[in-house]
Amino acid sequence: MDALSFVMGEKIANLRVKNIQELIHGAHIGKPVSSFASVKIVYVEESGEEKTFARIIRGACSEFRFGDNPVSRSAYVAELEKIGIIVKAQNCLVFQGTVELISMKKPKERTQFFEKISTSGELIGEYEEKKRKLQKAEEDAQFNFNKKKNVAAERKQAKLEKEEAERYQSLLEELKINKIQLQLFRLYHNEKKIHFLNTELEHVNRDLSVTKESLSHLENIVKAKKKEHGMLTRQLQQTEKELKSLEALLNQKRPQYIKAKENTSHHLKKLDVAKKSIQDSEKQCSKQEDDIKALETELVDLDGAWRNFEKQIEEEILRKGRDIELEASQLDQYKELKDQVRKKVAIMTQQLEKLQWEQNADEERLAFEKRRHKEVQENLKQIKEQIEDHKKRIEKLEEYTKTCMDCLKEKKQQEETLVDEIEKTKSRMSEVNEELNLIRSELQNAGIDYHEGKRQQKREEVLEHLKRLYPDSVFGRLLDLCHPIHKKYQLAVTKVFGRYMVAIVVASEKVAKDCIRFLKEERAEPETFLALDYLDIKPINERLREIKGCKMMIDVIKTQFPQLKKVIQFVCGNGLVCETVEEARHIAFGGPERRKTVALDGTLFLKSGVISGGSSDLKYKARCWDEKELKKLRDRRTQLIQELKYHAYSFKKFK
Repeated sequence: MDALSFVMGEKIANLRVKNIQELIHGAHIGKPVSSFASVKIVYVEESGEEKTFARIIRGACSEFRFGDNPVSRSAYVAELEKIGIIVKAQNCLVFQGTVELISMKKPKERTQFFEKISTSGELIGEYEEKKRKLQKAEEDAQFNFNKKKNVAAERKQAKLEKEEAERYQSLLEELKINKIQLQLFRLYHNEKKIHFLNTELEHVNRDLSVTKESLSHLENIVKAKKKEHGMLTRQLQQTEKELKSLEALLNQKRPQYIKAKENTSHHLKKLDVAKKSIQDSEKQCSKQEDDIKALETELVDLDGAWRNFEKQIEEEILRKGRDIELEASQLDQYKELKDQVRKKVAIMTQQLEKLQWEQNADEERLAFEKRRHKEVQENLKQIKEQIEDHKKRIEKLEEYTKTCMDCLKEKKQQEETLVDEIEKTKSRMSEVNEELNLIRSELQNAGIDYHEGKRQQKREEVLEHLKRLYPDSVFGRLLDLCHPIHKKYQLAVTKVFGRYMVAIVVASEKVAKDCIRFLKEERAEPETFLALDYLDIKPINERLREIKGCKMMIDVIKTQFPQLKKVIQFVCGNGLVCETVEEARHIAFGGPERRKTVALDGTLFLKSGVISGGSSDLKYKARCWDEKELKKLRDRRTQLIQELKYHAYSFKKFK
């Protein structure tokens, strides 16, 4: 076994001896049989050609011979490799414990061992180079295919636009001819209408002369009415001034009114007293009239009795004769009676005159009191009317005052509300300006401006149309529905998402089919749809979260939609994201089982062994995350500008 290992080029360290002389027979006991030794093997090709390999020990070194010609060790090993004997891999000799060692190796180590035996390890550089060229060729082919597809779509679009332009041009020519015919038609009818209007114009001119005469007459009337209106306006203004002066006078007369009211109540009391005195006077007057009538009847009776008495006396005197004379006593009695009668008559006459005078005085007083009573009643009536009028005016003024107070209160409330709104508007304007300045600074720091192409705009229009058709079922593109938790994960997330990055997320398979049918009808570009009820989602391996130096891909992506987590789990699977390429390669291929990993620079390691590196195209695709944020910032900037304009307009209106 040692001889075979020696002649196959093994190193001394692998031959269980410390130096090369110990390989000579008897050297291990200090009695070598010779000072040199050699081992020779002959290899016969299928054609019958023989190849001789020999290794000779000379002193402390060894000599290699191939076909009886001395060669170097590297040439000797190269000739051995040509016949399938690989010294490094030890593919011809199985040493003790080698089988057990191979069985204890891990799959990765076993793979490396097989590669070493098969010398495929020497082709790694060539393999990587060819693989890189293959990936580049595939990317170029895909790029050329997409380019060809886009060119075909643009050619088709250009053809449609050309056909539409030609149709538009033909319609323009037809429109031009129709316009000419329309103008000729209008000219013909205009000439007929002009002739008809000329004849009517003559009639209208005649009517116009008559109308002018009537108009001049009416203008004179209008002037007179205007003068009258001016006079009435001046009178109205004068009346309003008088009304204002009367209102001012009313305000001035209000204290007098209160005083007059008190005087009126006093006069009413005096009137009641006067009425009572008049009633008493009337009673006394009626009593005195009764006494006067009684006295007058008594006086008439006395006069009649007196005349009858005188007649009786005269008759008695005539009867008795003229020579009858009364006695002195009788004469004295007669004179005394006569004097008494005269005195009584005088007294009664005086009493009658006094009573008549008193009656006349009472009648005059009664008439005066009646006139005074009438005047007081009229004054009282006027005062009551004035009181009613003043009450109405007071009610109107109170109502007007109340209205003015309410209006003043309302205006004060409006003023307070406007002041609060102005303060709020000022504070909001300052906040909006600060946020707007912050957004502008962020946009300036970004240093890029995003202009959508015609195709992108059309795709967005198609998506908006689908959202309008299925508002509760079409959620949007995966790119717009989620984003990495940090910018450093953008390349990795972009690499893992791949073609699903611009896929449209829908609720069901039926909606996806309806959307595809709509795209075919509209002849729009094909889209990828992810239906929530159609995805084959693999369960999450929770043990992967315990691996140090990496994170699960689903943990570095956040979204506001709970139902979208299924889509992210479907796209990412149990993929892991690592900081560096070395860590990603070690976690992907260094464990007992292979895993799907991706580095922060976009290098992807698949379970199948395929390694896909990051590229400039990947960085360009990853810009969409920043562009999405920039789009949000621009939308927010537009919204803030509109809000600022609205607040400025409101603030100007408040002023």
